[in-house]
Amino acid sequence: MSETPKLTARNVDVWYGPKKAIDNVSIDIDNGLVTAFIGPSGCGKSTFLRSLNRMNDTIADARVTGEIKLDGEDIYAGTMDVVALRARVGMVFQKPNPFPKSIFENVAYGPRIHGLAQGKGEMDLIVEKALIRAGLWDEVKDRLTDAGTALSGGQQQRLCIARAIAVSPEVILMDEPCSALDPIATAKIEELIDELKDNYAIVIVTHSMQQAARVSQRTAFFHLGSMVEYGETSQVFTNPREERTKDYITGRYG
Repeated sequence: MSETPKLTARNVDVWYGPKKAIDNVSIDIDNGLVTAFIGPSGCGKSTFLRSLNRMNDTIADARVTGEIKLDGEDIYAGTMDVVALRARVGMVFQKPNPFPKSIFENVAYGPRIHGLAQGKGEMDLIVEKALIRAGLWDEVKDRLTDAGTALSGGQQQRLCIARAIAVSPEVILMDEPCSALDPIATAKIEELIDELKDNYAIVIVTHSMQQAARVSQRTAFFHLGSMVEYGETSQVFTNPREERTKDYITGRYG
């Protein structure tokens, strides 16, 4: 692992009321790489992902113990501004969720809240740049006033990625971003992830081991709330150290 990871988690537990959903997970997430979380349904990978930008705060009986740091700063410290944290650690959800606004306003929403543009010209540039980076500009540049919800599913997901990157995040979390998409749209999102990884630390939760193998450089295997194994993607898939990882990858369960 690198000497200066972007995100570090140490001995993290996540509870929903009396139920422990994540048990003692420690991991480093590095810049310039895609890290995939794999494992069977209900194994805790999405729960752990949401702990990385305090999205679990929105669940009444959820609590997180242990330590998660972004650039060495404790994200669960009382002094942490959660709105600012979620700008730095953006999230793309399983189902595309554009706002009921125009394509332009979907992307401009975050920069406007965070005061990132000094006027219309600057905002236009931010929106254009985000849509270009999300691979959507050429498809929508002549209809920016159309509703974001009128786009196809794959376009909506790329719009949500543009919305996430418009506020210049440092980390992008993706919770099964392709599970609701057709194969062509999935391929476009995977190409986009590959292009974006040079500028961000990216973490993707996926049910598809093929997708993890295609897009990630690191893979963490979760089972029953624990992280069983973490390493280079090629090593995890071809020469797993743990028997449980091998059983999952070879299809014995999952």
